[in-house]
Amino acid sequence: MKTSCALFVSTLLLSSIAHAQQSTAVNNINSCIVEPMVLDQTQLMPEGHVKVEADRTEIIENTLALFSGDVRITSDTAIINAQQAQVSENGESLTASGNVEYRDAQITVQSDSVSVSSDDAQLSMENTSYTLTGLNGRGNANDITLNQNVGLQLNDVSFTTCPLGGEDWKIQASEISLAPGSLWGQAKHTRFYVADIPVFYLPYFAFPISNQRQTGFLFPNISSSARTGVDYEQPFYWNLAPNYDMTLSPRLMTLRGVQLKTEFRYMSSNSMSVANLEYLPSDQDIEDSPDRYFFRLQHQGLIFDDWLLNVDFNGLSDDNYLVDLGSDFYNRSDTHLYKTVSLSYFSESLSVNMHVRDFEVLGDATDSYRALPEIKLNYQTQLSELLELNIDSEVAYFDSNAGTLPSAARLHVAPTLSVPIRRAWGEFSAEATLMSTLYQQDNVEGTGLDENVTRNLGQLRLFGALYFEKEGSWLGSSSQMTLEPKLQYLYTSYEDQSNIGLYDSTLLITDVEGLFRGQEFTGLDRISDNDQITVGLTSRVIDENNREQFALSLGQIFYLSDSKVVAAQRNRDRSALAAEMDWRIGGKWFLHSDVQVSTDNDKVDLSSVGVEYREDSQRFIQMTHRYVRSLSNETIEQVGVSASWPIAKDWQWVGRAYRDLEGKRSIESYFGVQYESCCWAVRLVAERSLSNRYNNAGEQSTNEFDSGISLQFIFKGIGSRGTQRSMLSDGMFGYRQPYSLN
Repeated sequence: MKTSCALFVSTLLLSSIAHAQQSTAVNNINSCIVEPMVLDQTQLMPEGHVKVEADRTEIIENTLALFSGDVRITSDTAIINAQQAQVSENGESLTASGNVEYRDAQITVQSDSVSVSSDDAQLSMENTSYTLTGLNGRGNANDITLNQNVGLQLNDVSFTTCPLGGEDWKIQASEISLAPGSLWGQAKHTRFYVADIPVFYLPYFAFPISNQRQTGFLFPNISSSARTGVDYEQPFYWNLAPNYDMTLSPRLMTLRGVQLKTEFRYMSSNSMSVANLEYLPSDQDIEDSPDRYFFRLQHQGLIFDDWLLNVDFNGLSDDNYLVDLGSDFYNRSDTHLYKTVSLSYFSESLSVNMHVRDFEVLGDATDSYRALPEIKLNYQTQLSELLELNIDSEVAYFDSNAGTLPSAARLHVAPTLSVPIRRAWGEFSAEATLMSTLYQQDNVEGTGLDENVTRNLGQLRLFGALYFEKEGSWLGSSSQMTLEPKLQYLYTSYEDQSNIGLYDSTLLITDVEGLFRGQEFTGLDRISDNDQITVGLTSRVIDENNREQFALSLGQIFYLSDSKVVAAQRNRDRSALAAEMDWRIGGKWFLHSDVQVSTDNDKVDLSSVGVEYREDSQRFIQMTHRYVRSLSNETIEQVGVSASWPIAKDWQWVGRAYRDLEGKRSIESYFGVQYESCCWAVRLVAERSLSNRYNNAGEQSTNEFDSGISLQFIFKGIGSRGTQRSMLSDGMFGYRQPYSLN
């Protein structure tokens, strides 16, 4: 009986604080530490055995046993301590009194008295207080009764996650009852108190008492912005079956109306599917009040051994849906929605990927080609100890929604023979590749493209790298220093490719690692001819804990002959000098920088710098600068600052701002302040950013701004997920650490 009572009480209370474990350890670590009351399992008795220890024992005619003075009753699951205990009626009845403590693996209960009756199958405790093991959850109850037939009943019971003496909030109920075998508990006359002031009352409500998924309301989301007005979203979770469920979320926006958001999830033994549908009838903030919608279907699952099916299908009603109504899946700056179905096969030497790729283009963006379908096959095998064969092949068909653009079917096969040598001191590889591509193009009249094109290119690649290491000293500490020179020669033959359309190809932006890529375009429609040497050098400093403290990489390409394919973009005998640096300075300062400098005119083509001071997870400040001399014929120069710092005990602020130096204007501002104690939190956030709305011509506005403010209350332990989501992760540009050191 004692074990059953403990399990019932623990289940009830643990279900009430299902998310408290996640939130209490995130912030305010010093003030919210809970000393765990761990039950030493080795002190328990074997199953079915009970041991009673006491200073004094008296047995009367084998019918009554009296124990007094530090009584300790140990079973196979729990321990009871008391001052007095009495066993009567041939062991059918037990009573204990005087500073009674009941303790098991989940809960500790203090009580004035405990009584157990085997005849009635009932356990009773009076004037109790309880604490959950390892958590802040605790409370009091006037009495606790457990009956095998009726279930568990707690009278005049309270619950809070606040520390003793600091009850900022609590729940008080006249009665909580749990019927045997039920997944739900019942609470009567429940009052919610904030600082001893009743703020909410429910005469009756039911709540889940297990970790099983249960139908019911989730916590609402409340915010306000210039786009939506006051925004209230109330999710309702519907547990339809063990392997599928649905969430319905009515959303009231004072400026736009009522939207319904739905999510349906289905899972089988080898697949998972999620379907989302959002619908807003008659948007009140737009002339003509159009209906607006968004849908998303995702599926991933095995259909045969080693065959994987993936579906990612998205659509919406208009270009400004993401801007006006927001999305959990896309950013307001996104311009393409994906519609992809893929089937993949993987084995030790063979991989096959079949895709159907389509896009929904937002605004007046350049029309994108869709691949309907695209099949890629890669085969690898070891011909001998030093010889490998790799075959890349692809079949694809490209068309677009614009019927006036050319379409094409493309077949590509590229076998490669390579001799790889890899050792601890370095590596060397020699590769020879034959790239054969066949195009059949339609709708090419007046475009300068040919209907049938066959392109055959040969490529030779020689790559070598050495790794030198030595013990040394870095800023007064013992360290290991490395020097890693790299050298590559690349030759690719030339063919005129101006008679081939651009279906999936565009110029790549190059960094230090990209210098060794050997291809300056995405896709296969343009393959650059090469006769070049690439030189690279990396140096690292590794401390005694095997962590990188400093890393510097340099690289540059020297062109031995002019490239005809990229002649319009390149008219010099060498690439820009690329450099990248990561530096962990003193354990609290971090610096990341990458830059490309044209050695012809000593001008910076692009650069980025990030400097961060980090005291701990709650105290840091980061400054960033980004510069691109020419991107789509525009110069980009932006600076930003992000910071997070406690301003007082339990108070934290977060700020972020980005400014466009070229346009001489702010592009995003974000400010958040939060108070968080062990058991509740309040957060106020204000932000202003570019709206990115499209006009009737499909052009995206770069002058309109959107502002918003939101206020959120969190009471830890009553269904909230706490404050794990960082304020820095919100907004249009999220916080990123500026370094990549291990």
